[in-house]
Amino acid sequence: MNGQERVNRMFARQDHDRVPRFEQLWKETLVRWQGEDFEGDLNDFLDLLDSDFHRLSMNWPAIYSGASSVIEKDDFHKGEYLVIEEDDETHVLRDPFGATVRLWKNKSGTPEHLGFECKTPEVWYQRFKPKLIENGNQMNLEKIKEDYAIGRRAGRWCFLAGVETFEFLRAIIGDEVGLMAMIEEPEWIQDISRTFTDMLLMNFEAGLEIGIEPDGLWIFGDMAYNHSTVCSPKMYRELIWPDHKRLVDWAHEHGMKFIYHTDGNINNVLDLYVEAGFDCLQPLEAKAGMDVRKLCPIYGDRLAFLGNINAQLMATNDVDALEEEIATKFAAGKAAQNYAFHSDHSVPPQVSWQTYQEIIRLVDKYGSY
Repeated sequence: MNGQERVNRMFARQDHDRVPRFEQLWKETLVRWQGEDFEGDLNDFLDLLDSDFHRLSMNWPAIYSGASSVIEKDDFHKGEYLVIEEDDETHVLRDPFGATVRLWKNKSGTPEHLGFECKTPEVWYQRFKPKLIENGNQMNLEKIKEDYAIGRRAGRWCFLAGVETFEFLRAIIGDEVGLMAMIEEPEWIQDISRTFTDMLLMNFEAGLEIGIEPDGLWIFGDMAYNHSTVCSPKMYRELIWPDHKRLVDWAHEHGMKFIYHTDGNINNVLDLYVEAGFDCLQPLEAKAGMDVRKLCPIYGDRLAFLGNINAQLMATNDVDALEEEIATKFAAGKAAQNYAFHSDHSVPPQVSWQTYQEIIRLVDKYGSY
């Protein structure tokens, strides 16, 4: 059974040979492992893991979308970065969304937001919305076509990926303005959400026009913190949920399953996800109170789950504790036939290569049906 078949059967709750697998790493984690006898790059790691998933794109339509960047960024954050000032350890930049941010030069981390160009509805309607629409397709279609061929040759479950409204709001107007506007200027938030979703779907349509047939659409957006969602379920239902449903409906119309990524505690909106037709949730942040052992008996017939293996526990390098974590959560997922392995975020650099090899051994041990 190859990865495409295995994941499809997981979504159908049909018998499959083992729990499907995927993983994401901090870039510093890979650097550490390369100094600890791991030979290869991220693709070599995914081959060693025997990953079942294969990403084709990361679509995040930007305002400043120049072909070249002042600084090199990863595949997730593309577009124009202008250096405003710098010291030995950090840059202050204008990023592709018009935000002024401070970033580490030589390590990963959450950006420090210093300011936003788009702070009012007037700026959005007069400058930012027209520019976003004018930019049109921002996907590298040739690379997607090449990656699709690689994924199909490997027999993996191929997915398009992109971000959604919560992530775009955070990038373009920031949390403080965005959350206040949800209360005081909801029509502005709705227009940002609709416009961004229009552009996202236009980009995905361009991807399909080159002849690929992805298995899934994986959308990234953090809408929660460690106790709850950042807005009430009612506010989410009124302002953002309709565009989430548009993404789900588009995926289903094209024969794709829909995976949604959000960090944080999302227990209070799971029924809204089900209503919208979400197929799978990831990464199910354990440290924020998400637990497949509780979720599978309740939602297992309606939602698949990808992740929930505690990355903070991985960082302790305590293999005995990790065995308990993997054994019990795999048992819950296997009982519902709706579960795929992944950390509950990304593997941090505190995790040794020796520990992760033990994790792979445990995934082999407890993952077979």
